[in-house]
Amino acid sequence: MTINERIRQSETHIFKAVFPNTTNHYDTLFGGTALQLMDEVAFITATRFTRQRVVTVSSEKIDFKKPIPAGTIVELIGKVIHLGNKSLKVGVEMYVEQMYSEHRERAINGEFTFVAIDKNKKPIAITR
Repeated sequence: MTINERIRQSETHIFKAVFPNTTNHYDTLFGGTALQLMDEVAFITATRFTRQRVVTVSSEKIDFKKPIPAGTIVELIGKVIHLGNKSLKVGVEMYVEQMYSEHRERAINGEFTFVAIDKNKKPIAITR
């Protein structure tokens, strides 16, 4: 399988409903909760691509463009955007959509870098 085919096959989509217990006093999704969801999708994407143990080493370029209110649905999409020898970068986009209309827009995007590790938690090469 080619690298591009592996990237396509590892693309990950997860949907979540935004309930009041995940929102702040403005009735919008906590930023930390959004980051947790994004890191989880990025981890799943990286694992599906490498089929190796991976750990998050950094997150960057997290842009909060739109608030995500309670009572909406979010879709998180993770995709490998860069591949190194021992690391890879996953881009994650979070879309917000209304439950009772077709309105949907990108609310947050960011990048997460992962390193492949062995059983002793030492960095190792990503299997190609």
